[in-house]
Amino acid sequence: MGRGRDDRVSGPTRPRPTGTGPAEASAFGAPSAADRAVKRGRLLEILAARQQLDPSATGIALTSHAAVSWYLDGARTHVSLAGDPVVAVLVDTDADTVVTTVSERARLEAEELPAGSRIHELGWDEPVTRAWAGRPGILAESDLAGELRAARAQLLPAELDRFRALGRDAALVLTEVLANASPGIREQKVATAVGAGLLHLGIDPLVLLVAGRSRLGHRHPLPTDATIGDRAMVVACGRRNGLIVNLTRWVRFGAADPAEADATARILEVEAAYFAATRPGAELSDVLARGSAAYGAHGFDAEESRRHHQGGPAGYNGRDPRAVPGLPDVVQGGQAFAWNPSAPGAKVEDTVVIGGRSGGGPGGIEVLTVDPRWPVTVLHGLARPAELQL
Repeated sequence: MGRGRDDRVSGPTRPRPTGTGPAEASAFGAPSAADRAVKRGRLLEILAARQQLDPSATGIALTSHAAVSWYLDGARTHVSLAGDPVVAVLVDTDADTVVTTVSERARLEAEELPAGSRIHELGWDEPVTRAWAGRPGILAESDLAGELRAARAQLLPAELDRFRALGRDAALVLTEVLANASPGIREQKVATAVGAGLLHLGIDPLVLLVAGRSRLGHRHPLPTDATIGDRAMVVACGRRNGLIVNLTRWVRFGAADPAEADATARILEVEAAYFAATRPGAELSDVLARGSAAYGAHGFDAEESRRHHQGGPAGYNGRDPRAVPGLPDVVQGGQAFAWNPSAPGAKVEDTVVIGGRSGGGPGGIEVLTVDPRWPVTVLHGLARPAELQL
């Protein structure tokens, strides 16, 4: 890994995959009829349970990016990254109906949807809810938020393969960019290179944060024209096939600062406390409490967890959901997480899978956002990202 010129950083050179639709299985992973059948079964179980309470319930309307992309096996549901989904799905006991507009149908059929999908076409100016207007008993996502999160929590074989590939690719991009950085590069240049590298590999950059030496005190440092100086943090959240990975990396030029190195070592211990508590069957509120308590135990302000969110389950939302006190959701085997403990000048973040079918490494943790070229430190048997020193 070499250092680039002050005015330039380079991105990954890996060839870009060519196809994402049902007609061509791409390097991102082929659609899986088996996974889709399991997902439909999960939703029909939710519907049946609701019908025990309300016999008038007849179907479930999926309308969010997370739910629709999950159910359609990673279909891209957006045109604008800031806009509402351009596709919805109505699930009932008879069949699935994909709802979209005349302007999107041809592309979705050719590139995104499972072959043979039943489609209800609307005018470009019609809301998707028009597709089930007048039909009684259609349950909205807001009626089933907890059940739907639980349904998509445990990753299925094909989506886990896609998540692993996404994690490797995202980590590769950060390695390539930061290994070719130098102190005089502007934060915006770094963000540009990371974003271009992700897009080159079919990954939508949802969050790009860069903090150089002068801005390390900010928790969400949107990039500026400041140079990165002798130390920088880069955060990336990227989406492909509907799945979202989250990772943070640090780079330093010159000798390490002992106080900063100590804070980095201690924040890894806080993360380890989160990992130790994240076990199948545990309530997320309890995991959050146990991880938060580790700040004071490792020399940080005991209230540090209240100054920035700590992460939570990952998957088809950046956090699905963000862990907060009192949340009753339960950890499942084979579920993805991205904890991100932080303190002034210290943060760690990777996307991992907890136990389940994936097996995992020490403590049942499988880290998805891994590039073997990035330096690591081993803590409690698990390799964690170290600061890249150039």
